[in-house]
Amino acid sequence: MKATLNPYNPGAGVPPPELAGRDDLIEQARVAVIRAKTGRAAKSAIMLGLRGVGKTVMLNAVEAIAEEQGCQTALLEIDPDKPLAQQLAPQLQHTLHRLDRMKKAGADLQKAFASLRSFGAMFKASIGEIEFGLAGPAATGDLTIDLTELLLAIGEAAKKRETAIVLLIDEIQYVQKGDLSALIMAMHKVSQRQSPILLFGAGLPQLAKLAGDAKSYAERLFDYPPIGPLSDTGARQALAGPAEREGVKYASDALDFVLEQTGRYPFFLQVWGAHCWEAAAKSPITLADAKKASIAATAALDEGIFKVRLARLTERQRSYALAMAGFGPEPVHSSDVANQLGLSLSQAAPIRDELIKKGMAYSPERGLIGFTVPKFDDYMRRTCTPKPPGRRKGKSAG
Repeated sequence: MKATLNPYNPGAGVPPPELAGRDDLIEQARVAVIRAKTGRAAKSAIMLGLRGVGKTVMLNAVEAIAEEQGCQTALLEIDPDKPLAQQLAPQLQHTLHRLDRMKKAGADLQKAFASLRSFGAMFKASIGEIEFGLAGPAATGDLTIDLTELLLAIGEAAKKRETAIVLLIDEIQYVQKGDLSALIMAMHKVSQRQSPILLFGAGLPQLAKLAGDAKSYAERLFDYPPIGPLSDTGARQALAGPAEREGVKYASDALDFVLEQTGRYPFFLQVWGAHCWEAAAKSPITLADAKKASIAATAALDEGIFKVRLARLTERQRSYALAMAGFGPEPVHSSDVANQLGLSLSQAAPIRDELIKKGMAYSPERGLIGFTVPKFDDYMRRTCTPKPPGRRKGKSAG
């Protein structure tokens, strides 16, 4: 079939042609945004899930909802090598300029600009020139205090203009621990004051624990909606819907096969769908077409995201990951991985932590470890050769 008509979008964070199976999450976000804008209490949320489940897509959807409601948004993806203040300040400056365009006079906006100017100077954040604003109090250098004061000042300016500020932060698990604690404390104060500021974040599953470790009340401050594979109905809609709009159908066994191969993960559905389109000569897409597409899709993933992720691992990290892969796709006990490597649990623990910090693995609960990318275990088993087990004594795990 014509490549120019291929309806699928297999890209990282790229909106799918049909955002299926996420209606409840979208509605919850819409209600929270409207409540915040109208001065009612609303709860921020951090979406948790593995790679490829559509967290970034959901953040973009929330951004669209907020802008449709006349709210101001600030969207950023966390760089793990930069302090939060330096990443957040330019986005907040952009938000303040948008508030300024609403042309409502008042010292509140000047106060917010002054607070941002002090904040940027203290934390060496590049925010450009701020040409107006009252002389504000100097920042203290304590991120918790200064970020709280800045957000409250911005919230006050938004409230006077009958709007709300929606912060959207992707890869939030990479926020440095002290910065994460400051962000949580600032949002706690914002929530207590019912300031019209919401935070929607997205991150890997370990983020709930990281937030709880940073501040115990984080579990009550945010909702943590899990985002996983689509339901059977949602997956069928996501795969078949775009093709049907182009006049193309799937044979029922072909549809079943693709859902099984992809595990109903949104990103994989787009990859397999694109290759099914290329493999089929005409409608309907048959089981033979789907099997041919599966070979091509697997090869594309191997040479793309899987190979790149494997290249990021040191030799000892690769050995640990391969040992994990030997237990299958589900999270495995860390002690079993250590035993497989011939290491004690304490010897293997630093390697495990390195994989988690790199975003390659996560711990869904104490003692368990799993891959953050579905199907990575299968790739490891197919392409990597096991190393001989290490020794428990007389040899360092490093």
